[in-house]
Amino acid sequence: MKQTASRGLARIGVVVPVSNCNLEPDMGLLRPDGVSVHFARAGGYDLDQVPDADQMRQFALSSLDHVIADLSAVRPHFVLYGCTSATLAHGPAFDQEFCAGITQRAGVGAATAAGALVHALTTLGVQKIAFSSPYVAALNDDAIGFLNASGFETVSRKDFEEDLGNYGQGELTPEDAYALGKAADSPEAEALVLSCTELRAVEAITALERDLAKPVVTSNQALMFTAAVRLGLDPASVPTYGRLLGRAMLERAQASGCVAA
Repeated sequence: MKQTASRGLARIGVVVPVSNCNLEPDMGLLRPDGVSVHFARAGGYDLDQVPDADQMRQFALSSLDHVIADLSAVRPHFVLYGCTSATLAHGPAFDQEFCAGITQRAGVGAATAAGALVHALTTLGVQKIAFSSPYVAALNDDAIGFLNASGFETVSRKDFEEDLGNYGQGELTPEDAYALGKAADSPEAEALVLSCTELRAVEAITALERDLAKPVVTSNQALMFTAAVRLGLDPASVPTYGRLLGRAMLERAQASGCVAA
C-alpha cells in the first residue's frame, strides 16, 4: 500500500511554544501530500510578560530534553523548531549550535525558524530585504542584526506600534500581516520578510507578492521549505504559498544542495 494524502511518506516533528495558536494551522495549510506533521509544546517563558528579547532568550535556553524526547516517540524524519525569535535573539552562532543540539537529541536532521529564514533568502538569491514582525522594536533590532550577520541588509522595516503580549500576536489577522508587509516594503528591497511563527502571514503571501512584485518569506513558510528540501520531497507535492514554495525554487534548492545549517 502507498501513502495517502495525509501520511505514509514522511513524518515532520515540530516544537511549538505553549501559547502559539497559529503554527499548527499553518502547517496544515503547508503540509505536502504524503507527509504527516506532529507537534510537541515547549514552555519556559512567562505568559504574562511582553515577549521581548529576554523572554525569548529564556525560552531558548530552557531545557528541550523532555520535549524532544516526547516528539521523538513518533519517529520523525525531520524536526522543526517553531519559534523564530528565540534563537534570533542570540545570533547565528547560537542558532547553529542550538539546531545541532536538537539533531543530536532527536537523531534526525533539524532546522530552526531563524535558520530556515536564512536558508530561504539564500535560495532566493537576495541580499536587500524589508522586514516586519509583531515583535517589540528591541527584538526586531536583534532579528535584523541576526539577518545582517547572516549576509542580508535590511533596507526598510516596520515595527508594530504597541506591545502585543504573548496572545496579541496570535490575534492579528492575515489582513494585519498584509498591512505590516506593505508598510515595511520599499523599492530597494528585493524580498519581504515577515518573521514570527505566531503571525498569520502565510495567508497574506499571495496578495503581498502580487502587490509588491517580489518574493515574500514568512517563518512558517520557510520552515516547510527547509523540511521539503532536506527530505527531498517531490516539489509537486508541496502547496504553493509564494515563490519560495514554487516548483522551480524547490528544484533549485534540491539540485544545488543549498540546505539549512
